[in-house]
Amino acid sequence: MIVKVGDIEYELTYKNVKNINLRIRPDGTVSVSANRWTSRKTIDAFVLSKADFIQNAQNKYASDAMSEKKAFYTEEEVKGVILDFCTKAYPYFAKRGVAYPEIKFRSMVSRWGSCHSSKGIVTFSTKLMYAPIECIEYVVYHEFTHFLQANHSPLFYEELSKAFPNWSACRKKLRSINIR
Repeated sequence: MIVKVGDIEYELTYKNVKNINLRIRPDGTVSVSANRWTSRKTIDAFVLSKADFIQNAQNKYASDAMSEKKAFYTEEEVKGVILDFCTKAYPYFAKRGVAYPEIKFRSMVSRWGSCHSSKGIVTFSTKLMYAPIECIEYVVYHEFTHFLQANHSPLFYEELSKAFPNWSACRKKLRSINIR
């Protein structure tokens, strides 16, 4: 059901949940779920207490929508770039006993890549087409480093620093790119 409190309109759904849950969707709409025994007065007070958060989130989604993503490559081109970097990076990891992995590609919403070290598979996001070249190289080295350290421990970053010293600056750039 659609409810309005103050200037905020939200969709209220009753569910079997313990807490009142608030979500702002990318289109700016507000969704609230609560237990059916929670009073509307309590829910409305909760929503009003989150008014600043809701407004900031809606503004962020609106500004993200207005700023067009700039693609550096087509999807096919970025696959070639990634494969080239895999070929370039592999000798370093081969010396460390890493077998050349199976390389896969898919569109990912919240990751640039993933590594299944036990299966020997690395998957890269085709959304890397929106990333500068040095960031793509960083993602390749990052995923390959997981064959040496399967987690994000200090040892992982120590290994990554040996293979790709500029990783921190590239990671910072990547975090500024919205891939949703």
